[in-house]
Amino acid sequence: MQMKPYRIGTRGSPLALAQAYETRDRLMAAHDLPESAFEIVVLSTKGDRITDRPLAEIGGKGLFTEELEEQLGDGRLDLAVHSSKDMPTVLPEGLGIVAYLEREDPRDAFISGAGGALEELPQNAVVGSSSLRRQALIRRLRPDISVITFRGLVDTRLRKLAEGEVHATMLAYAGLKRLGKAEVATHLMDPESFPPALGQGAICIEARVGDERIRDLLAPIDHAETHSALSCERAFLGALDGSCRTPIAGHATLSNGQISFYGMILTPDGATFHEIRVEGPEADAAALGGDAGAEVRGRAGAKFFESWV
Repeated sequence: MQMKPYRIGTRGSPLALAQAYETRDRLMAAHDLPESAFEIVVLSTKGDRITDRPLAEIGGKGLFTEELEEQLGDGRLDLAVHSSKDMPTVLPEGLGIVAYLEREDPRDAFISGAGGALEELPQNAVVGSSSLRRQALIRRLRPDISVITFRGLVDTRLRKLAEGEVHATMLAYAGLKRLGKAEVATHLMDPESFPPALGQGAICIEARVGDERIRDLLAPIDHAETHSALSCERAFLGALDGSCRTPIAGHATLSNGQISFYGMILTPDGATFHEIRVEGPEADAAALGGDAGAEVRGRAGAKFFESWV
């Protein structure tokens, strides 16, 4: 019998907390447990503390997980809640992603004080984004636009936009919805012409490998279709050694036991890109994603990746 509360680790941003509370509430409902059966443990990560530089300059995706994983590994936490797109493809020994909540809308939200869409911005407009993927895709569609690094919490970015620092910015629509701010989006990007980050919109839960008690706890809230889709997407990313230094995009969808995946890699200026589409049985999701990544990597050649460093 669980005597102490289950300790759920999370970052302290409003979005991270919303995701942790959603996970807790789903666990409460699934197991008919009271709120007191869980404790939300808030940790500050290096990625949260350093906001004046691009992630690629200070270490990439692991910046948002390292402190959580340290406490998860030594038993101070029972599970950790993350945005899937923040997760490195290689996790610390003994840790793994055990469950995914049902995915929210994976599209990017375009936000402009003047309203409208990316194609409606004036010539030489300025767009703020911290994502190399978004920066590259914006440059691919609108080479005239100046893209600047734009980090900070959602409210910070929206304030900078309102103050006129940029003409527009982009955020994950799923995050806006979870924060109750969906109405700020002036346009939703088409995932065909502007594919999302791998894992965007999905909350994942990390735990110790072999901890059957926690695995059994999480099993009822693990969404099977999201788990399959993310297995495909993360395998694609893993085959490409994806990190915050690499503009990589893609999205997997499922229908009637079949998985369809569309992936893309770009140079940071958006001028050169390689894309791929594959489909097959849901049971082969990870293999399909890994094979797609390997094919794109071979097609692009080593020099393509060297140019990202």
